[in-house]
Amino acid sequence: MAALETPQAFDPWDPAFLADPYPAYEELRARGRVHYFEPTKQWLVPHHADVSALLRDRRLGRTYQHRFTHEDFGRTAPSPEHEPFHVLNDHGMLDLEPPDHTRIRRLVSKAFTPRTVEQLKPYVDQLAGELVGRLVAAGGGDLLTDVAEPLPVSVIAEMLGIPESDRAPLRPWSADICGMYEMNPSQETAAKAVRASEEFTAYLLGLIEARRKEPGEDLISGLIAAYDDGERLTEQEMISTCVLLLNAGHEATVNATVNGWWALFRNPGQLAALRADHSLVPTAVEELMRYDTPLQLFERWVLDDIEIDGTTIPRGSEIAMLFGSANHDPAVFTAPEELDLSRPDNPHISFSAGIHYCIGAPLARLELTASLRALLSQAPTLTLAAEPVRKPAFVIRGLEGLRVEL
Repeated sequence: MAALETPQAFDPWDPAFLADPYPAYEELRARGRVHYFEPTKQWLVPHHADVSALLRDRRLGRTYQHRFTHEDFGRTAPSPEHEPFHVLNDHGMLDLEPPDHTRIRRLVSKAFTPRTVEQLKPYVDQLAGELVGRLVAAGGGDLLTDVAEPLPVSVIAEMLGIPESDRAPLRPWSADICGMYEMNPSQETAAKAVRASEEFTAYLLGLIEARRKEPGEDLISGLIAAYDDGERLTEQEMISTCVLLLNAGHEATVNATVNGWWALFRNPGQLAALRADHSLVPTAVEELMRYDTPLQLFERWVLDDIEIDGTTIPRGSEIAMLFGSANHDPAVFTAPEELDLSRPDNPHISFSAGIHYCIGAPLARLELTASLRALLSQAPTLTLAAEPVRKPAFVIRGLEGLRVEL
């Protein structure tokens, strides 16, 4: 049966919890398969088997508006002053369900192909090498701002065809928009997200118009040209897709990089093994994604009543699937609290699953592999220069910075 009261250890606003949520997850898993969390009115699901199954369960959805009005679903419509954010967010495929999701993902997949990603490999490897080279030449620096951020932001901007001179606002816009994905975001957070949504939308409108007149080899030109069974992307769908690809295309990579290196510094034996054997890089990337998961929680609406462990969760409820907990479930992972860079079987769900499985997962793996190899090769004596500060956010887990030296 479900625990009716969430254990006090689960407190996503407590700095101690944010520093290390994994003991609280262990308690949640021991207490039951589903827990109601009153502060956010959500049902928390901590076990890997349940999270994996629910990600594929069509009785749940990222939206409910394809079937219900807000009133029918027992929900309050978003505030009109937040409309720019919701228009931008709600037209991206991550927050849509079939048939719109199916149509948009099919069209985007025509432009965002495995071949497109593979063709980027020389650029990604070269850029990672240059960024790490500058860090080494300086004798160290902030791994976050010097390597982790500029690599994926530059790559996705290059893919989209955003000129280098226009790239400075991309990361701030993304950070402000992603603030809305935290639990119970503040009015200040919402205001920042609205402003970023308006500015990013205005910029992309101009860029799309320019690509309509002069198509290039970039992804925006590809999205404009994408055509299937008489269907095309609307202008808003193109804008929302570009923003989604930028946000999702670098947030996870940035945070996986710094979370991963912070984990390596705390596990010197594993770091030494990796430095001695670079063939461990592919399994290391998967293990670092699992060990300190960059996206800790993913939400779904309950479209039809479901039952978990004897507890009925009614239509209109919201489920919060705890990716970080699922990735530490001992029912799936041997010694889950241990960092094991050679872990042979690693079915982590850091990239989600089902129809919303991350379309950019191959690109994220390419970027993480490139930066890890470059740092291992060019900075074999890299060490931690200062204890990092954890960002005061739960859902998107990262650090304020990671100071390193050689």
